[in-house]
Amino acid sequence: MDAGIIIQVVLLLIGFVFLIKGSDFFVDGASSIASILKIPTIIVGLTIVAFGTSAPEAAVSITSSLTGSNALAVSNIIGSNLFNMLMVIGISALLGDLLMEKDVLNKDLPFLVGITVLWAIFIIVGWDITNIEGIILLIILILYIGYLIYNTRKSSNANEVEKPKFSLPKSIIFILVGLAGIIIGGDLVVDSASNIALALGMSETLVGLTIVAIGTSLPELVTSITALRKGENQLVIGNVIGSNIFNILFVLGASSAISAIPLDSSLLTDVLFMLAVTVLCFIFGKTQEKYDKKEGIILVTLFVVYMAFAILRN
Repeated sequence: MDAGIIIQVVLLLIGFVFLIKGSDFFVDGASSIASILKIPTIIVGLTIVAFGTSAPEAAVSITSSLTGSNALAVSNIIGSNLFNMLMVIGISALLGDLLMEKDVLNKDLPFLVGITVLWAIFIIVGWDITNIEGIILLIILILYIGYLIYNTRKSSNANEVEKPKFSLPKSIIFILVGLAGIIIGGDLVVDSASNIALALGMSETLVGLTIVAIGTSLPELVTSITALRKGENQLVIGNVIGSNIFNILFVLGASSAISAIPLDSSLLTDVLFMLAVTVLCFIFGKTQEKYDKKEGIILVTLFVVYMAFAILRN
């Protein structure tokens, strides 16, 4: 392998480390400040932690949008959402039955299907995601978070406040260091991924759907495996669905609100496949309110087949 490509791969890996550790630092600092301000733990989880797990995708897609790498900006979101549903849920289901929470099955998962349909409509209408459409997605996100907060305020532990991890000065330092890591990591990943694509004759779309998407989805995979080890199987599905919702509404919304994203018509195939996978996950959940090993095998196999299709298409 050419020395230049090896250097770019190393920079890509360093970028992923900065992204993941940066998002960890940011979440820890922001959560600590929220606790100092007496903000309930449930609300912190619905907002700060949810934003934090989508921070790597956001950094890559927003940076790509600003630098004109539109194919990378969108394919990163598609690839990340597919990896979450097919590999994170699939691998987790192979390790143990995943139970579905009623709210996730009856509200969050149908909502994810709905916003994925909306995304497909945006593409079909104009083969792009305009500034206005990006703003619409962000407005939907605000309404969605408001709805979640309203609902959780009625629960018995709605007013529980977690003890702050750090003092206020240390919390601020964690936030600043985390943001710096996210920004630096985003720049490194976008630049090195683009350079690798050019050097190997790969399209930015393929790099975004595979290498970058898998790298930015590592926090979700780690979080899910950790939850499984602690016996909190129900958290896995909620983590994946929540992350995918934030990827579409926050990451895609912010990226396109900053700079309109023209799309290649071939990406419609990927969005429709993502929609089909989301519906399939909904059907699996509805049939027995859990994911078992058989369904895990199906999901992982679909991911392998899709990766082969994406590579051959390139």
